[in-house]
Amino acid sequence: MPTLNWIGKDKVISHHQEVSYRVLEHKYGFTAKNGEQKQPTNSGNKIIHGDNLEALKSLLPEYEGKIKCIYIDPPYNTGNESWVYNDNVNHPKIKKWLGEVVGKDGEDLTRHDKWLCMMYPRLQLLYKLLADDGAIFISIDDNEQANLKLICDEIFGISNFTSNIIWQKKTGASDAKDIANITEYVVCYTKKAFFRSIIFAKNKSSYDLKRYKFFDDRYPERGPYYIDNLDRGGLQYSDSLNFGVKCPDGTLTFPNGRKKFENDGWIWKWSEKKVKWAIENDFIVVKKSDKKKSGWAVYYKNYLNVNNKNELIERAAPKKNLINDVLNADAALGLKAIFHKNVFKYSKPVKLIETIIDFVKIDKNSIILDSFAGSGTTAHAVLNLNKQDGGNRKFILIEMEDYANTITAERVKRVAKGYGKDNKKVEGTGGSFNFYELGLPLFDNNQNLNEQVGIEKIREYIWFSETRTPFTAPKEANYFLGKKEETVYYFIYEKDQLTTLDFDALQLIKTKGEQYVIYADNCLLPKEFMVKNNIIFKKIPRDITRF
Repeated sequence: MPTLNWIGKDKVISHHQEVSYRVLEHKYGFTAKNGEQKQPTNSGNKIIHGDNLEALKSLLPEYEGKIKCIYIDPPYNTGNESWVYNDNVNHPKIKKWLGEVVGKDGEDLTRHDKWLCMMYPRLQLLYKLLADDGAIFISIDDNEQANLKLICDEIFGISNFTSNIIWQKKTGASDAKDIANITEYVVCYTKKAFFRSIIFAKNKSSYDLKRYKFFDDRYPERGPYYIDNLDRGGLQYSDSLNFGVKCPDGTLTFPNGRKKFENDGWIWKWSEKKVKWAIENDFIVVKKSDKKKSGWAVYYKNYLNVNNKNELIERAAPKKNLINDVLNADAALGLKAIFHKNVFKYSKPVKLIETIIDFVKIDKNSIILDSFAGSGTTAHAVLNLNKQDGGNRKFILIEMEDYANTITAERVKRVAKGYGKDNKKVEGTGGSFNFYELGLPLFDNNQNLNEQVGIEKIREYIWFSETRTPFTAPKEANYFLGKKEETVYYFIYEKDQLTTLDFDALQLIKTKGEQYVIYADNCLLPKEFMVKNNIIFKKIPRDITRF
């Protein structure tokens, strides 16, 4: 498989593993009904202000392998430095990061090298967060599309490339000096190709409802149907396919109207067992045909599904590779309607993100992540979809710029509560979220626990690392973390002194279980005793999982 090399690649290829894990500091909660509040909401929706590399790392304990749909709109690297994110990847934070990670080589980087150094570790973390049956969509234009494809082939796997969706962003370009550029791309990958048929499930029936013109009073629950020729060639001969179908006049008809004997039977895709079942359940129709030598043709009934109320289920049309019913102008007008002024130059249309989310067959409780959140279009799209179908999809937005609260979060607030004036008033979608800032790293430069983050954040991290479930502080005092599936967890830790797991410390173990995982600085219990009592000792900080 072709791979892409650039200056600095060797410094960033594993950098995602070295990124500090930082705690998330809750700043406020928001509900459409009550506005801002000090207490966290239980919505599952998050808006995080901070460097998305570190923010993505902070999500791993809770969300690794759980994100069903990722959409990102990274800087296009056009060379334009007027955009607030700085599309030339010369943002002070990025430059500082490149200097620290890439070192002296960073002085010779072109803007393409810088862009690739910036994107590679972020895509690595997004890969870890993506569910096995999830998909990632990345907006990009011609400046980096080719490079993006190659590094995604490397990270996600070339077999997991799904499509290069074309998006028509505007109807014309009157100021173009040569060939007008009116399209961009949305590059799509899955995490595992095995699940692709599930992720992008298509309806097996026809999408043209006019074809369903037949009805059967005997089976009203099946809904309308059309008939299609069961006669299909193209398979190699098999004994199991050597059979005929009985016609109304008592004769047998064979596929393609030809009867062949002994081992020279003709070809049919449906096995005899399957056809027998279909005949018995009235899914097979044998009709007169002047085109067949036997005078008969075999058809099967293709039903349009109905629900349990006998109502037709009209399936969605196949996903098309061209999105041309939304424009950049729609995004600008939409934002102006929300803020009553121009606040963001390069936002994506809400309809575009709704279309992309709809590409993925996800349940109504799935999580959608956007780590280049910008003006918050992804959250807007999620709230719209939830309102339309009563879903409870969750969104996680990450934005590094200072407008994360004043624009990104503010937009979500207004969409949830409603916005606009007079006859242009837009009804609120409802919804809530929690706003976070990136806090201190959990480990210091010596890889010891950073006690400044607070013991509760440390305990929360340890619980996440062991159980991959949210932490709820137990009522039991001292060192108990919790119990999950008959395993009891204890974190014996003191800020100013070493702790030891010995027979005296065992007096602290009040909760009974089939297995015990106990963290401490040292252990003096005999190995035989630990094995007999199913005790697993983990040394602080050596045995604490690093995400």
